[in-house]
Amino acid sequence: MRTIIELNSLAKSIRRDIVKMIAAAGSGHPGGSLSLVEIMVALYFGDIMNHDAKDPKGKNRDRFVLSKGHAAPVLYAVLAEAGYISKDLLPTLRKLGSPLQGHPDLRKLDILEISSGSLGQGISVGIGMALAARLDHLPGKIYIAVGDGEINEGQIWEAALFAGHHHLNNLIVIVDHNGFQLDEANRKILDLNPLADKWAAFNWNVMVIDGHDMASVHGALQKAGQSAEKPTVIIAKTVKGKGVSFMENNNKFHGMAPTETELSQALAELE
Repeated sequence: MRTIIELNSLAKSIRRDIVKMIAAAGSGHPGGSLSLVEIMVALYFGDIMNHDAKDPKGKNRDRFVLSKGHAAPVLYAVLAEAGYISKDLLPTLRKLGSPLQGHPDLRKLDILEISSGSLGQGISVGIGMALAARLDHLPGKIYIAVGDGEINEGQIWEAALFAGHHHLNNLIVIVDHNGFQLDEANRKILDLNPLADKWAAFNWNVMVIDGHDMASVHGALQKAGQSAEKPTVIIAKTVKGKGVSFMENNNKFHGMAPTETELSQALAELE
């Protein structure tokens, strides 16, 4: 396993890839991609997920679903680092004919578990995977990343109720709780609080962590799925645009690419 120091170093490299690929595309979603980096790095490189780039559809694999599909750049950067795709593809993000669509598209990139981007659906799809694994007596866990704005969707809570009722302990949801959605801060649009209590009331095992403290992230993911009777939700408190000073908590960069000058500043900060 890589050390926490090594994982943090890799997180910084992933952030550089994210801002470069979005700048090259001229469009994309840097804020919510940057906020998810530590979670993704810990999952794929911290000996958490059972996965193999040489056998991406292995029967016993763990599965990852990016329900907040607009954060595709962080997924692509991690998949490239893990050897699933060539790093040469990263600058083709959102380009005509590229497999790296603005939202993950299984038809273009068959190593993905699902196509995503229509918000609110990831947990429901993950539930199907978790039930299938249970029926087939497979060991794989299902990890799903959702946005905190995304959980305004009613389908999220119907899925949460179902998973708790059926004791899907092989299902792990990570909420990227960066405090913002497309138009405004969550608290001004539809306040989520008390968020942990809501999940607990739906019969989930709940953990609340600093989503940028790699040791906390890694420790929570190690514990996730150990409850014999409940699914697990990790509420990761994050910063939108984390790692780039002028993007942090600046909702302008929810869906705006950096200019050449901004890219140079971002890369300098991420050295």
